[in-house]
Amino acid sequence: PVSPCRVQENVLQRVLQLPVVSSTCETLQRKYSSTKESHPLMASVCEVYERGVQGAGALAMWGMEPVVRRLEPQFAVANNLACRGLDHLEEKIPALQYPVDK
Repeated sequence: PVSPCRVQENVLQRVLQLPVVSSTCETLQRKYSSTKESHPLMASVCEVYERGVQGAGALAMWGMEPVVRRLEPQFAVANNLACRGLDHLEEKIPALQYPVDK
């Protein structure tokens, strides 16, 4: 049985909670951290990039807030449709419920 999206849940949260996705993200994070630890020059480049992305993300969120507020009803409908599509995928593709190594 597949659980439908709850009111506070969004499709991105559900996708990130799928074992196949979360295990892939964990593996990538470990490899990224390992690479940064092994190569000091790469670590400094990555840190500059990370700070830039954080700043750009904060600026984008601040600028998009009024638009997001106005489009909230449309986002809710799209989220609901995406959750139903994810329900269908989870039902039809059982491999989504397993970590990548399985």
